[in-house]
Amino acid sequence: MNLLALREFSYWMVHYRRNWRGTIVVNVLNPLLFLLAMGAGLGRLVDRHTGPDTLHGVTFLAFFAPGLLAAATMQNAVTVSTGSVFLAAGPGGSYRSGTAGPLGTDDVLAGHMLFMAFRIATSALCFVAALLCFPDLRTIGLLWLAPAALLTGLAFAAPLAAWSVTLENRQPMNNVFRFVIMPMYMFSGVFFPVDQIPVVLRAVVYATPLWHGTELCRGLYLGNASQAAVLGHTAYLAALTVLGLALARRTYRRRLFA
Repeated sequence: MNLLALREFSYWMVHYRRNWRGTIVVNVLNPLLFLLAMGAGLGRLVDRHTGPDTLHGVTFLAFFAPGLLAAATMQNAVTVSTGSVFLAAGPGGSYRSGTAGPLGTDDVLAGHMLFMAFRIATSALCFVAALLCFPDLRTIGLLWLAPAALLTGLAFAAPLAAWSVTLENRQPMNNVFRFVIMPMYMFSGVFFPVDQIPVVLRAVVYATPLWHGTELCRGLYLGNASQAAVLGHTAYLAALTVLGLALARRTYRRRLFA
């Protein structure tokens, strides 16, 4: 990270200063209201009518909260790494303006990725802070949720930024959200244990980054994850982030020097 990359980061921070209030509703209030309705509301019915082994011996609220954080982080990462990258790389976008001056493509990428990490981390921290409103969720495991959520978000943001910079129109982004992100949201263990999914579909679920992020957040929060599981999920998400950054360096150079 150099001074030129920090200039790109400062540009996005100035831009964010003008519209940060709107992001609170989408990234924090919506998930929390969903948590209140599903976790504290529906969760009471689930706890009343299921056995202690159904959710691995914890309440539905404790099971659901870390999973919802991972899912909300995924959605936040998708938001900051698709539309903004698409617009910035287009004619008249900020990427073009930056690379016309002293900034190189690596500076533009590094600065924007730093801003994406900032957005993901701050949203995760706000979510974790709001979980303190629920007395039953106040455990030492909350300390691990924000780092795990940040890694989950970066595992989505880096590959999606590498892909979004190549797009000529928005339709592929809509298709990815509709046919990839939303099914992942529903079937990656956020709402119910994956072992309730048919066996033939579990291999697909186990390959998704959201499942790894959900399991990492939930295992660290509940304190029931083995060291091997934590290392495995962390390695998967870190490898996806590194691969995404490597691909982004190539796609950014191709698009901005085209």
